[in-house]
Amino acid sequence: MIPGFDNFNVRVRVPGGFTLPHPPRDSRTFTTPSGRAEFTVNELVVVRPGADRLLLQTVRSHDQYNTTIYGRNDRLRGIHHERRVVFVNPTDLDALSLADGDLVDLVSEWTDGSERRAPAFRVVAYPTAAGCAAAYFPETNVLVPLDSTADVSNTPTSKSIVVRLERTDERLRQSVER
Repeated sequence: MIPGFDNFNVRVRVPGGFTLPHPPRDSRTFTTPSGRAEFTVNELVVVRPGADRLLLQTVRSHDQYNTTIYGRNDRLRGIHHERRVVFVNPTDLDALSLADGDLVDLVSEWTDGSERRAPAFRVVAYPTAAGCAAAYFPETNVLVPLDSTADVSNTPTSKSIVVRLERTDERLRQSVER
């Protein structure tokens, strides 16, 4: 029996649901050797993408929970009926000679010299930090090699990807725009 799930079938039907036990919240207890919260500090590694490159972060849309996508709208960012978008600071768009609405491929570059491509993303001018861009995942998972994982957690390195934006090939552009 999982703590807090007794009489689940009855409790789940109660309007407003029910609260699962959470020792740090309920009793200020922690399952650590000290019995207290334990924090760690890691050295900050600053990634400098270089000329004509952006640091891409992957994000979820408003109607997404982890990798489950419930719709193609993101009311928080004003996106409707699509997910293949890349959010880019207007200053960066000017520097890259791109405009809001352009169709681009996202190309990630890796230290072993390999590249990975996510084709046909619509550029959205958005107030991201200068030098940075954002796109939804899982649509951008292809940009991260399977063996590119964090040292300790072994999770994919999807929150800090150096990319360049290339105009989408004309043949692909025509098939996407149909």
